Amino acid sequence: MTVIIAGERSGVGKTTITLSILAYLKHHNFDVQSFKVGPDYIDPMFHEYVTQKPCRNLDPILTSEDYVTSCFKRHISGSQLGVIEGVMGLFDGIPRGWKSTEFNSDFASTAYIAESLNLPIILVIDCSRLSGSVAAIAHGYCTINPRLKFAGVILNRVGSDRHLDLLKAALKPLDLPILGVLRRQDNITIPDRHLGLVPTQELSNLDILLNRLTELAANCFDWSQLLPLLAAETVTPEPPEIPVKTPPVKIAIARDVAFSFYYADNLDLLQELGAELIWWSPLTQTIPEPVDGLYFGGGFPEVFAESLSQNQPAIQQVRSLIKSGIPTYAECGGLMYLCDQIIDFNQQAWSMVGILPTTAIMEKRLTLGYYQGKVLRQTPLLSPGDTVCGHQFHHSHLTEEPPNPIYDISRYHSLQQTHPEGWNPLPNVHCSYLHLHWGSQTTIPQRFLKSCRHNY
Repeated sequence: MTVIIAGERSGVGKTTITLSILAYLKHHNFDVQSFKVGPDYIDPMFHEYVTQKPCRNLDPILTSEDYVTSCFKRHISGSQLGVIEGVMGLFDGIPRGWKSTEFNSDFASTAYIAESLNLPIILVIDCSRLSGSVAAIAHGYCTINPRLKFAGVILNRVGSDRHLDLLKAALKPLDLPILGVLRRQDNITIPDRHLGLVPTQELSNLDILLNRLTELAANCFDWSQLLPLLAAETVTPEPPEIPVKTPPVKIAIARDVAFSFYYADNLDLLQELGAELIWWSPLTQTIPEPVDGLYFGGGFPEVFAESLSQNQPAIQQVRSLIKSGIPTYAECGGLMYLCDQIIDFNQQAWSMVGILPTTAIMEKRLTLGYYQGKVLRQTPLLSPGDTVCGHQFHHSHLTEEPPNPIYDISRYHSLQQTHPEGWNPLPNVHCSYLHLHWGSQTTIPQRFLKSCRHNY
């Protein structure tokens, strides 16, 4: 059937519980496909590390409602089991309209995805500061939208046997199955920092953590009830709307601990369109030439700025390739790498590629949210008049405004308040803080590859 692991709010333990379920299933040799609601990059890295299969993002804002359905059907097909991790609290989404008669604030929320895909929800409740009130929470969540289906609850951070007895007694009248009970776990923590969890590539003890999560799952979940809920239904996936393949082009993808934010669907689209992906590390390598295009994803260049700066052969090579006309796409962390400098949280300056005449400075203020952009200039991916929707998530700002911005950009629901964004210092360069998912915008990778072919 496949279920959605949802929280009554952020911080209740959705990710830990999802990972423990995935780790247990993988330990028992199940073929499981995972999904993540929303635009997040880091949680899907943990999913993929456990399942050894790319986790797929389900985000109707970055893509479309139809794409979410087709993506789910396409990737659940052929898998034994499926697990979807929700985002934030169950009903936390984006307002769809601002008039009183049409206001609805749960668009793209976990509840919205559950209803769209007609899947049951397992609600995770943090019980650390409540007992009898758990019934009111569970009842409210299960009844506010009668179209939603609830498979049961998982009680997290239970303090003692007495505490559990009180919780069970309170929930009994609701006839809502308790599918798992987790006690407070002081020895299971996933390190985090300024953009969320520390990515998997940086965790040397991750296998030890997953072994603990596997053991936790074996003892804390009612698998006789849970396992049947995870069984993936046989579905006929809709054929992806992929154009005819183009002649092969080589795209160098920067991928290491400094650059790791890539949607799996974007990479798939490039390959399906005929690209050969060349992986390389700006920290330790140079690009294995010849290549026809450069793709720099987001990540944590500020954390590894010293090492990036010390790899001068890579910096000089990237600068030379871009100036020679190689089409280049850089998002967020990739944009920072192409700046003159990065100034880290310790106020130390590190020289970078220098294609963008500006400096990226780290700060406490967080820029976060969905944005819409109207394209003002021709780039290797977009044309004037195009509109895109993307996501920003960064603690840096640039010392200079782009003289010829790519976008006139605005908050997702504040179209009247716009500002310039995105750098196009050379005709072959597209640099922006805006993270784009290409799933429902296949013209983007098509144009990118066309630009690369024209560079032959």
